[in-house]
Amino acid sequence: MKILVASHSYIVDLNCEKLRILANLEPEIEVTIVVPKRWKPGGVMTDVVEPRYREDGSFRVVPVSNFSQNNQGLLSFGADLIPLLQQFRPDIIQVEQGSKSIAYAELIILNRLLGLQAKNLFFTWWNLPYTLKFPVSLLESYNLCHTDGVVVGNRDGEQILRQHGYQGEMRIMPQLGVDHQLFRPQCQPKLAAQLGIAETDFVIGFVGRFVPEKGLLTLANALAGLKNRPWKWLLLGRGEQQETLLAAAKTLGFDDRLIWVDSVPHAEVYRYINLMDTLILPSETTNQFKTLTSAGWKEQFGHVLIEAMACEVPVIGSDSGEIPNVIEDAGLIFPEGDSEALRDRIFHLMGDRTFAKDLGRCGYARAIARYTNHALAKELFTFYRQLQAN
Repeated sequence: MKILVASHSYIVDLNCEKLRILANLEPEIEVTIVVPKRWKPGGVMTDVVEPRYREDGSFRVVPVSNFSQNNQGLLSFGADLIPLLQQFRPDIIQVEQGSKSIAYAELIILNRLLGLQAKNLFFTWWNLPYTLKFPVSLLESYNLCHTDGVVVGNRDGEQILRQHGYQGEMRIMPQLGVDHQLFRPQCQPKLAAQLGIAETDFVIGFVGRFVPEKGLLTLANALAGLKNRPWKWLLLGRGEQQETLLAAAKTLGFDDRLIWVDSVPHAEVYRYINLMDTLILPSETTNQFKTLTSAGWKEQFGHVLIEAMACEVPVIGSDSGEIPNVIEDAGLIFPEGDSEALRDRIFHLMGDRTFAKDLGRCGYARAIARYTNHALAKELFTFYRQLQAN
């Protein structure tokens, strides 16, 4: 089976691990990833990324000339894509830019014009209702009409695509898995001492952006009611809300318990997660964000949850978006924005260490069974074979 995947996401080598494993599941599998030659990610990454060609046995990453360097929907590829398709002749084409993607329409058309007879798939994270106007409505209609299968990152996304008329095969799974060889239970005594964490401290952790929609003020208010317990709040990341959080901690009387760690390389994040007695993702649904087709935001997955689960760290998440489906019964859920309910969940873990340890083991088992790169690669290959059999 020859599989071609196109996405800007794979300009980062770490993100390619699932597909690298896929290429080695069986001898007849070949995987080629098409990435843009130039891409400007935005956010904290300010530089233009120019990925290099990489090849490892039956796995390779091929940069192809592209139009649009920072817009997923407008991304499309140059004429050098054509000889690549002619030479590789894939059986599966998966474009990971969503249902309204120009690049996906481009690959559908080239698949047909070149007589490749490959199955067309796309991946999407989109989990909010949306309305489309011409010509974007025509573009999505064309793409959905010529789609053989969809990989969608969450259950809300599945329901939305059904509402937009897609009745074909779908598989719900995240785009990226967790590296269980890196994210695993490991004691970090030196790092704990370096950060001033005592053995008696219950470490409450957060990893991500310091922005309002991540619900950090709700977490701060929850912690305010636990000041008679020995705990530290470990915050790993950066964002616009840092000064607001610091002011709130001072007002609530626990700013001396904060441990701020600026963003670190992803390959080092596991060290900090292993310091935590619980990792909390208190995301909150919001209507503040607007695009041309929809308004709002809710958690699309919560990748840090599966990283913590793989480290055997008990997780607590709000009920925003996909979080309850990621955790299921392998962690604790609270109503988003409800600081008292969150406080109760934290207090339960503090007071019952046996329960906390059992919950950590349950999360670990779920992460290993469902969310490692190897598990996702096997699930994706099974889906491809199912589509080929139809």
